[in-house]
Amino acid sequence: MSIRIQNISKHFGSFAALDQVSLDIQTGELVALLGPSGSGKTTLLRVIAGLERPDPDSGAILFHDQDVADRSVTTRGVGFVFQHYALFKHMTVFENVAFGLRVRPWQQRPSRREIRERVQKLLALVQLEWLANRYPSQLSGGQKQRVALARALAVEPKVLLLDEPFGALDAKVRQELRQWLRRLHDEIHVTSVFVTHDQEEALEVADRVVIMNQGRIVQIGTPEEVFNHPANEFVMNFLGTVNVFQGRLETGRAFFGPLEVDPSSLFHNQAGRAARAFIRPHELEVNTHKNGQPSFRARVIHINAAGPQAKLLLESENGESVQVEMPRDRFQSMGIKRGDDVYVSPKNMRVFMEDYVI
Repeated sequence: MSIRIQNISKHFGSFAALDQVSLDIQTGELVALLGPSGSGKTTLLRVIAGLERPDPDSGAILFHDQDVADRSVTTRGVGFVFQHYALFKHMTVFENVAFGLRVRPWQQRPSRREIRERVQKLLALVQLEWLANRYPSQLSGGQKQRVALARALAVEPKVLLLDEPFGALDAKVRQELRQWLRRLHDEIHVTSVFVTHDQEEALEVADRVVIMNQGRIVQIGTPEEVFNHPANEFVMNFLGTVNVFQGRLETGRAFFGPLEVDPSSLFHNQAGRAARAFIRPHELEVNTHKNGQPSFRARVIHINAAGPQAKLLLESENGESVQVEMPRDRFQSMGIKRGDDVYVSPKNMRVFMEDYVI
C-alpha cells in the first residue's frame, strides 16, 4: 500500500504543527520520521492514521491513490503501535493479540479456529508463542512491545504505524528490538512508518529517513544520503555530533576558527563572505607532529578510550573545544596522554554560507 501526502497542514490554535507537508511512501517501504520535539513528526503520523484531522483547506491523503482524508481511523486499514504498549492488563497475551479480530462485526469476524490459527502464527512470528497464556504484568518491556506489534498485525493492516515504539525501553533492549524490527519488516513487507527521536535508530532501521523541523520536511533520503549529504545546517547539526567552526572567506584563503585551508575553486567569487565549517569528530585526524596538511595545534583535555573508538576532547589555541574520534588501536599506538599538544587536520568538511552549501 503506497501513501501520498499532498500539501497537508495542521494547526492547533495559532501553532502550525504541520505546514504544507508533502510526502510519498512506496509500497513495502519502512520510513522513519525523525526530528526534534515539536517538529511535527507525531502529528504527521496521527494524521496518516486518522487520529488527527488536517486543516479543512489542506490537500489530500492518498492510500493507493484513494483519498482517505475524510475517513475515520477504523476504516483506513492501519495498525498502530504506541510507545507505552496499551495492552489490556486483564487479558492474556493470546487474548490481547486476538482482540481486534474478536470485536469485528460478525459478518467480517473470522471463526474461532481461524482466530486461534492467526494468533498462534503471529506469536510465532514475534517469537512469543511460549508466552501466550501470560498476562502483561508478567512480561518484560521488550516482550510487551512485541505483543503490541503482533496485535497491530492481527487485523492485517494495509499500513503499520509506530509512534516511538522503543522509547520506553532501555538502551540494550532498544538495540535488540530495532534489529528485530528490521528483520521482521524484511519478512512481512507491510508499508510501515515509525516516529523516533533516536537518530541512530532511524539510520539503522529505515529504508528512508524523513527529517522534520518546525512542521516542515527539510530532507528526505536514505540513511547514507541524509548523514553524508545533509541538505542544510540544521540536518548537519541534528544528525550526530559535529564540530562547528565560524569562518570567513578571503581572496585565496579561507579561515575557520583556528584552521586556514586552501579555498580552491569551490570558493570562487565568495571572498568577504561569512561561512561555517562543519566537521564530524571522525573526520578530524590527530598527529603528534605536523604532517604537511592544513592543521591547528590543540591540547588534549580529556580522553575516553572505552570501546572501539577513542574519543578525545581537545582545546585549540584560541580556546575552542574540539571533539575527535579515532580507532582505538591507532590511539594506543600514538601514546597520546592528557595534557599533550597535538596537531589536528580535517579529512573532510562541509561549508555552509546562508542557504548555500559548498
